[in-house]
Amino acid sequence: MKKYLLAMGAVLALGTNAALAHVTLERQEAAAGSTYKAVLRVPHGCEGKATTSVRVQIPEGIISVKPMPKPGWTVQTKQGRYEKSYQLYGETLTTGVKEVDWSGGNLPDEFYDEFVFRASLAADLPAGQMLYFPVVQECGDAADRWIEIPAAGQDEDALENPAPGIKLLPKK
Repeated sequence: MKKYLLAMGAVLALGTNAALAHVTLERQEAAAGSTYKAVLRVPHGCEGKATTSVRVQIPEGIISVKPMPKPGWTVQTKQGRYEKSYQLYGETLTTGVKEVDWSGGNLPDEFYDEFVFRASLAADLPAGQMLYFPVVQECGDAADRWIEIPAAGQDEDALENPAPGIKLLPKK
């Protein structure tokens, strides 16, 4: 009986931690100049409400973004100018996707799901730097804004609503 109670306590503790989880990226490191498959993990809704939209802002240096369609959801992109031009496969890119929005779906609070896009990381991105992808998760009339980016020297864990991010590795 004691083992059963301990196991149930561990399960309940894990469930509590999952309810407090943030939107995160599955892979949190990527090499400059590489192709990156971003998997945004959405572990819960907003204050018990179902998620109906996930919108991610694409940081400078992330180019050639292609979102993965998701059954039951509408995916849209917003295009914009890059701060500078980038070279990719012999082409000069000056504009591209600046935001991806999956909307119109229904992800109940008690379920987990993933939202995916593929992109290229510019070859000149500095190794060791963090790149953040601010996310707004909408749930009808409620929203969770995972948009906080730590200041220089600030610990990410000190943030209440941290934006998911990746650490840039040296170009291979």
